[in-house]
This record gives sequence, C-alpha cells and structure tokens, in this order.
Amino acid sequence: QEPLWFVGSAQVGESPRKIAMNMRLVLGFDEDWAASHTTWSEALRTLRAAIDEAGILVVTNGIVGNNTHRRLSPDEFRGFVLVDDYAPLLFVNGRDAKAAQMFTLAHELAHLFFGKSAAFDLRGMHPADDPVEQACNTVAAEFLVSEGKLRSIWPSVREEADPLQRIAQEFKVSVLVAARRALDLSLITRDEFRDFYDRYLDNEHRKPEDRTGGNFYANQDNRVGRRFALEIVNSVAEGRLLYTEAYELTGLYGATFEEYVSRLGTGGVQL
Repeated sequence: QEPLWFVGSAQVGESPRKIAMNMRLVLGFDEDWAASHTTWSEALRTLRAAIDEAGILVVTNGIVGNNTHRRLSPDEFRGFVLVDDYAPLLFVNGRDAKAAQMFTLAHELAHLFFGKSAAFDLRGMHPADDPVEQACNTVAAEFLVSEGKLRSIWPSVREEADPLQRIAQEFKVSVLVAARRALDLSLITRDEFRDFYDRYLDNEHRKPEDRTGGNFYANQDNRVGRRFALEIVNSVAEGRLLYTEAYELTGLYGATFEEYVSRLGTGGVQL
C-alpha cells in the first residue's frame, strides 16, 4: 500500500482556501458538495463516507466500547486525530451535538493535512491558543462554507430575522457552523457570537435526551469504523486473524459478530 499523499502536505501559514480546496479534491467534492443534500445531517453522512473512502479510518462513538454506562463527555473532548501515513484515524465523540460533529470532522481532517495528531475540544467554538489549532479551525470553516460564496449572499441575508439560520440552510450546514464562519469573516462580532452560542447551548440542554439508541447493528459502522471492520472481516476470511482477535478488536462476539458481518456487506467475502 502506498502512503497517503495528503498527510502532512500542508504548512501552517498556507492559504486556508488552498488547503480546503485540496481537502475537497481528496474527497471528490466540489465547492457546492453539500448543496445536493436536503439536510446537513445527510451531508454529514456523505462527508463521513467520503473520508472513509479516501483511506482514513473514521470512528464515531459516545460510549466506551458498547458499555452504555461509560459515556464520553463532550466537555472533556469532541474528538481526536491520530496521524499516520498509511492508516490515519479520526475519532468523533458521538455524545456531542450532531450539529457540532461535522465541524469536528472537518477540523480533524485539516489536522491530517498538517500532519499533526491532537485531541480536540473547541470550548465555546473557539480554538486553543495554538497556531496549528487555529489554522485547522480556519481551514475547516473554509472547507464547509467558502468565503467567496458567503460574502456574496451576506448582503441579502443580514437583514433577515435569523441570518445565521438562513446561512445554515443555504450551505446545508448546522447553524453552529454558520455562526462560527460568520465570526471568522468578521460578519458578526465576538459578542454577537457569544450571545448566539449561549442561546444555542441553552436550547440544546432543553432538548430531551435521545434514549432510543438507534439500530444496534447500524451503529456499529460508526462505532467500529466501516473501513476497519471490513479489514477485520477480510483478515478472518483469509486466515490472517483469529476469530478471538476479531471479537476483541470489534467488541462483538459470537452470533452478534456474525450478524454484523452479514449486514456489513463484504463484497462476496464469506466467513
């Protein structure tokens, strides 16, 4: 396997627009990639799948393994990235608000381009006092909402009752990302952003917690990482990995592992 050319290809101080353009190139996106999706959540799924297809391991989980009693707090971290030339990994805290996860993914992807591993918390949607963190923040914002397009529509939306929501709808991103981008481009002040963010958090805290858990097997693609899961399945089928090792790596055992494999779709691989 050849190393991934884009890992470590960017330097702090380079044009964020250029780096964001290269990120889209790697993922096969154009500048309006999210416009074809009805909602930002659909765009998030597309982004996650494209990152996986580019050769990057993507994992989203809000608990330790499958232990629902050990939750991962967004107050401690939103995600992290482990840089590697062959198998880089992006981890997103699934307990975080869905609206924040897209920005986390874009931020972590930027870290790969800079070749710097890091944990990511982004308290108050402001980056840490670190040049790399600040660069990743700027690149992620440009990747999700291009400066040129936002400036072109700003005169027509700024007089609306909720301009940030209008931006979110236009770019198929969360209102949180829209507000962050408006702040980056000085379209709104830091005080205005802080007021918005306080209201946003208040609204999030008022929402009832989702206790449905979703579909267990569908969630495993996010929790294990689809690319990683397929590699495990192929390794077992080829005799390079024992079942006991596959169980330990996935946290799935016996019939549960077999059922997940059947739902995964392995391109004809039979266990």
